[in-house]
Amino acid sequence: MSRRGPVGLGVPVLVAALLLGGCGTSRSGDLGPAPTAPPTSAAPTDRPGPLPTLAAEPTPPPPTGRSPRPSATAPSPTRRPDPVTIELWYVRAGLLVPTRRTRPATVATSRLALTELATGPNRAEAATGMTTLLPAGVEVTRIADGVATLRVPSVGDPVTRRLRDAQVVWTLTQFPTVRQVRLDDAAPVDRSDYADLLPPIVVTGPIPGERVSAPLVVTGTATVFEATVSVRVLDAAGREVATGFGTASCGSGCRGGYRVVVGWRTVREQRGTVEVYEVSALDGARINTMAVPVVLTASD
Repeated sequence: MSRRGPVGLGVPVLVAALLLGGCGTSRSGDLGPAPTAPPTSAAPTDRPGPLPTLAAEPTPPPPTGRSPRPSATAPSPTRRPDPVTIELWYVRAGLLVPTRRTRPATVATSRLALTELATGPNRAEAATGMTTLLPAGVEVTRIADGVATLRVPSVGDPVTRRLRDAQVVWTLTQFPTVRQVRLDDAAPVDRSDYADLLPPIVVTGPIPGERVSAPLVVTGTATVFEATVSVRVLDAAGREVATGFGTASCGSGCRGGYRVVVGWRTVREQRGTVEVYEVSALDGARINTMAVPVVLTASD
């Protein structure tokens, strides 16, 4: 006969005693590392903490064999304005003669033309006797219905005043927006009012000092006998290296345009002269000659 009563009650009593001892105020012994608590939200404060610094991710390289696509916001290259060529009418021996200037384009072409006209001829043009009578500072105040209005300072000599006005009128009426010019509140005038101030032969191309090559196209207007315009080219030594002639679009007593093509052969670049003239019906002499100094390029 076995005795299990006291023994069977020993285990429960021991467990209960251990549980009751855990509720005491003091604990001893090694309980191992403390368990890590799950993160909790921090209590709000009146001063925000520093924001974390985020590292920029590197830009991946472009695929092998391909160029990176340009950015849509990349600045485009600045385009230079196209040049504009304007015609200037200077005075030579009491008559009007034309030349040209090529400058950066501008919307104020009339201002540009008058500024260049007042500046005067360059060295090559001055060598032919060209001059200007227009003072600096003259500007167009209004363009309406094809009429440009401006004031030109007066001068005592009526001949000089008329030549000055003619310079302005012939220069401004090259533009399609200007058909007439009103000077100092007078009646509008146009080119026909100063047609008598043109020489018998006007050369519009080439211009003084221009570097020209063969074949050369010589252009202009003329009122000459039987509308025949003659051209010859002289080299630096004054030798005649080319000649030609053409017919103006209008004969004697009226002015017409002409176009003459001439060629030459030279072995080196040199100064030269293009002469445009009329052959006299009386003795065959060259008359009404317009000489244009140029630079002749060597021919092939």
